[in-house]
Amino acid sequence: MTVGVRHDDLRRRNRAMVVGAVRRATQPSRTEIAATTRLSNSTISAISSDLIAEGALVEVKSGETALARRGRPQVALGLNPGFDSVVSVVLTLNQLWTSLISYDGTVADEAVQRLPTMTMGKDELAEAVVEAVRCLLQRGPRRRRPARIALAVQGITDSSDSRLLWSPITPHSDIAFGPLLEERLGIPTTVQNDCNMIAVALKWRWPQRYGADFFAVLLSNGIGMGLMQKGQLFTGTHSSGGEFGHMIHVPHGALCRCGRRGCIEAYAGNYALVRSAAGGAETDPPAADIGQAEIEALADAARASEGRERAAFRRAGEAIGYGMGNLFALFDPAPVAIVGPGALAFDILEEPIRAAIAQTAGGQHSGAISFATEPNEMPLIREGCAMTALAFVDDQVAARASAPAAHQPGRAMA
Repeated sequence: MTVGVRHDDLRRRNRAMVVGAVRRATQPSRTEIAATTRLSNSTISAISSDLIAEGALVEVKSGETALARRGRPQVALGLNPGFDSVVSVVLTLNQLWTSLISYDGTVADEAVQRLPTMTMGKDELAEAVVEAVRCLLQRGPRRRRPARIALAVQGITDSSDSRLLWSPITPHSDIAFGPLLEERLGIPTTVQNDCNMIAVALKWRWPQRYGADFFAVLLSNGIGMGLMQKGQLFTGTHSSGGEFGHMIHVPHGALCRCGRRGCIEAYAGNYALVRSAAGGAETDPPAADIGQAEIEALADAARASEGRERAAFRRAGEAIGYGMGNLFALFDPAPVAIVGPGALAFDILEEPIRAAIAQTAGGQHSGAISFATEPNEMPLIREGCAMTALAFVDDQVAARASAPAAHQPGRAMA
């Protein structure tokens, strides 16, 4: 009995490796999969045949290469887009994105709508999310029910990935988006922090740079962070963790959107930059929504001359730098992705960030700190949601029996 269990575990692991290799590559051949996974050619052949029979993989004629000309034409393997699907949902301030993602990762359909998130009632907001997903799934031809929904939202989510505990985009707390979507639509749902989804997407897009250890820092109206450690997304025991923007920079300092004072975000968020550049008091209420054009104009003024605009960016850089330096003292330096509108002003921010890091214990290895910028966070958040949901499906594919009847897509949508 023990031997049988071990054999099943090995088979599931090998199937997961094959599916993962196909997802990460662009239609690899069996030979390329063997080189990536270090599984034998016979094992690759057997597993791929099973996955093709089950409908998860398809054979694709690859382009002619030198290798193909010397022997038999290479037959590539690809993910079958019709095998299953997932839904990506991103809820931000006053906006809701929904996307239907095919099993191969392509976007089959998508929609975006405006929602007054700050003024909607708690139940009204939750119902709006349910209805948006329902409408997406009912558009076009009749489809099978997707296997998974991944919803990303700015703020703190619970450790069970089911509820929004707190967010600056709504005055309401403890919203059970996951249980509600599962009850109304019959689809397993996870609720994720948006910055965590950025980190997931970066790891999939550029594994050479963003591999085992890295930081993804979002500089937008809010300040957030996704942290990857030893190849695993860092999360808390009670919540999503990683609330970098709400670490205290100055005790009893500037007023933050969270209602507390002295947070990093209260000095480095878009609203903080505008407040500081305009000469406002630190206790002035934070503006709800600052457009990218306003921040770009502020950055242009800071580049042009010394003044309040440049001082505002300097203070923001210092707040970010001290915070990151403290993190580096705990986790050691690692590559950093600066994501969001703040990336467009990184030429102004980098010097004060590095100067502040150098004054902390984490700055002892400052030579190991490298920055890269990604100005548009939304594609990364949406991709992180999609890959989180697809990874769940992949795991189920890898774990299921090899009989073609083993895969039973969800029931047709009502």
